[in-house]
Amino acid sequence: MNIAISIEHPAWIHQFHAIIKQLQHEGHNVLVLSIKKDVSIELLQKFDITYTLIAKSTGKNILEKTWLFIYTALKYYLASKKFKADIFIGRASPMLAIASFLQHKPHVIFEDTEHAIIGLFFCKLLSNSILTNSSFRKNLGKKQVLVESYKELFYLHPEQFVPDAAVLSEIGLEPDQPYFVIRFVAWQADHDFGHKGLTMDTKRLVINELKKYGRVLITSEKPLTAEFEEYRISLAPEKIHHLLYFASFLYGESSTMATEAAVLGTQAIFCDFTGRGYTDELEQKYDLVYNFKLDKDSQQKSVAKAIELAKKSNLKAIGKKNVLNFFRKR
Repeated sequence: MNIAISIEHPAWIHQFHAIIKQLQHEGHNVLVLSIKKDVSIELLQKFDITYTLIAKSTGKNILEKTWLFIYTALKYYLASKKFKADIFIGRASPMLAIASFLQHKPHVIFEDTEHAIIGLFFCKLLSNSILTNSSFRKNLGKKQVLVESYKELFYLHPEQFVPDAAVLSEIGLEPDQPYFVIRFVAWQADHDFGHKGLTMDTKRLVINELKKYGRVLITSEKPLTAEFEEYRISLAPEKIHHLLYFASFLYGESSTMATEAAVLGTQAIFCDFTGRGYTDELEQKYDLVYNFKLDKDSQQKSVAKAIELAKKSNLKAIGKKNVLNFFRKR
């Protein structure tokens, strides 16, 4: 069978790289269509995945995004037509949905972002099946299939992932040394349009407070200001999950990294304008994620929560205990 899949974000590579390898091992042909974003190309190369580069940008404004939407949809169609794809799989990519529909081929996706309005609009119209977390806040109709899983479990389930403490020595950390991972995003995704993340004041405050209790490490989709450069993580992107496993906790703007930390037994503070159904579930049922909005008061509360967690000497043990409860209930 010929299978086409699009990669439009580094998180998609983590989600699908094992599936791609398994499909190839079973004798299927897989066409990977990639858009360059952040470290996506580096990850594809690290996982030894052959890919076709479709575009070198996701667009920075509405005009660029509109042009790239049309361009990418056309390139997806032409490449998959030449490949003679039998089925299309992936996330809620409207461009891949269009390419599959025009070829009268099935399109099956897994999506967990309720406010991915453009992608979900096209996929509801053109796709065949839309798999979502059971905690998904929206009813997508008859095409929706609820599953008791998160995309992060595709690659971080204990049967798939084994933490390696040796990674810590690469950035000068000791196994028992307290440290905090901070994640900033670019806010350039289609579903982030018109929104901004944490203010500079909040970023500065949380860094200055947390460094009183341990080392601060920042991973960012966008360039950092000079004052934050000393905290940038200098680690290969495919090793970030080992760093998350041994961290005291994660603080940041990424729902994916918050959930990655959570399923590894590392508590996370997630700041976003709308949140996600699955991060709500991880807070309400398992005490693994703490969700905050982005208004001034909520940002202040998120920093206060970070300080509260940093003061707990048994925080790591609590997180690992909570994640055991998570897996027992699934």
